[in-house]
Amino acid sequence: MVFRLICFLLALLPGTLAAQDAALQALNTTDAGRDWQAVGRLDINGAGFCTGALIAPDLVLTAAHCLFDRRSKARIDPETIEFLAGWRNGRASAYRQVRRAVVHPEYDFGDAVSAQRVSTDVALLELQHPIRNTTVTPFATAGRPRKGDQVGVVSYAKSRSEAPALQEVCAVMGRQSGVLVLSCDVDHGSSGAPIFSFADGGARIVSVVSAKAEVEGQRVALGTTLDEPLALLRAQLDAGLGYKPGPASPLVNRVTVGQPRRDTGAKFIRP
Repeated sequence: MVFRLICFLLALLPGTLAAQDAALQALNTTDAGRDWQAVGRLDINGAGFCTGALIAPDLVLTAAHCLFDRRSKARIDPETIEFLAGWRNGRASAYRQVRRAVVHPEYDFGDAVSAQRVSTDVALLELQHPIRNTTVTPFATAGRPRKGDQVGVVSYAKSRSEAPALQEVCAVMGRQSGVLVLSCDVDHGSSGAPIFSFADGGARIVSVVSAKAEVEGQRVALGTTLDEPLALLRAQLDAGLGYKPGPASPLVNRVTVGQPRRDTGAKFIRP
């Protein structure tokens, strides 16, 4: 229920570390974006976009709700999704169509906003062809961060659709029931953006952005932990799941990027 999620967030607000957060840094030059080429824009059915990150040459991690049409609640045909690795100012380091996609088996796009829905809001996309570009190095993943840990996020957004931005320091405000509450700065389009830990001297993905919320005037981001969900997603791919829906499942008509956009699943919770 929405009410329970808000109560959960309120309990985490005292002692927030938001004042220590770093400002957003635009990654709109080759030098600035060099270490983040494996983060890319996911063009969803030509009607909207999310953020995704490469965790293997042929696997992209993102949010589950990006794969659903907001109006019909139908799954979007994965073959109409394109991953633009390192997309910046009209060019990408690699372009790949998606072959198949799986979402957490307990995720229900039709559910009311709840901690359960956020905690399962994760998806794994298999590309038609692996990315072997030496400048695009997949990121490793790591276990869940603890309350008080510093993390960072790289994301595209409505106001920065042509180049990503890095917030290198934001904070884990709390975690409960598989949900992370963070002080990171996210906006529309940031869905599925990788949240990084730098604890071991390198950038490792520990969560993906599911939603944003505002509680008592403070903006927070919500993400899911990856330990168990990622293992479940890999198992689904190993079982041969994730191909486009059959004839009984309604598909979303593809339109050209730049044409008037329809509302997609790439939205955020606003309690």
